[in-house]
Amino acid sequence: MDKAIIGGTGVYSVYEVKEIRNVQTKYGSVEVNIIDVEGEEIVFLSRHGKGHTTPPHSVNYRANMMALKNLGVKYIYGLVTSGSLDPNVREGSAVLIDDFIDFTVSRPQTFYDGDDNRVIHTDMYDPYCSNMRKVFMEQAKENKIDIVDNGVYVCFRGPRFETKSEIKMFRMLGGTLIGMTNVPEVVMAKELGMCYSAIGLISNMGCGMKEEYVSEVDFSGVIKQAKEDVLKTIFKVFTKKNLDQNNCGCNSATIEISKH
Repeated sequence: MDKAIIGGTGVYSVYEVKEIRNVQTKYGSVEVNIIDVEGEEIVFLSRHGKGHTTPPHSVNYRANMMALKNLGVKYIYGLVTSGSLDPNVREGSAVLIDDFIDFTVSRPQTFYDGDDNRVIHTDMYDPYCSNMRKVFMEQAKENKIDIVDNGVYVCFRGPRFETKSEIKMFRMLGGTLIGMTNVPEVVMAKELGMCYSAIGLISNMGCGMKEEYVSEVDFSGVIKQAKEDVLKTIFKVFTKKNLDQNNCGCNSATIEISKH
């Protein structure tokens, strides 16, 4: 059981849950669901908890990622509902993320906080596993599903939405899409040597890019088809068993600084 999906509740509409399991970690307890897809057991973790009850700035990212590591997970696809910063990437699109800009504050950002007297840094040259991205895009093309290849994810703290001026700034910095959850999730996966790829599901345009209030957007309705397409693509990738950590550097991205 080395494969996992992190996201919302949409996976239940595609495959039934086989088992519910509580995983204990030093950071807290995490509930995960085990689903069976063509004989392949896949872990599904709801980022915001059962019933979507935990806001983005309060998600226990360390417990979530350590729980997956304890289960033996090596490959993770994360689904993130996002706003678009690119006028050419419209609502209902799916974006295969390849980089991020972090604007979060007050979140535990790492497992390596120095408590054990070790100084460890993590290489972010390839934050989203290049091999998982490659395999996903190939499968999406085979399935005739349109995916925006390459996107810079701006992570905002939340839970409030961004202002028009903030969106303008993020666009100037080169952001493609914006959300509140993908950092530090992607960083912690890399710290634990797990391959991680994320797909942004575009629910709305950034504040000020259209004359609309984001609070009036039907997020679930807008991304429904994109979510189903992305999940089916992920399931096909996982059941083909063609992922290999020898094809990337995800399990060797940490560097320990010598004490001498």
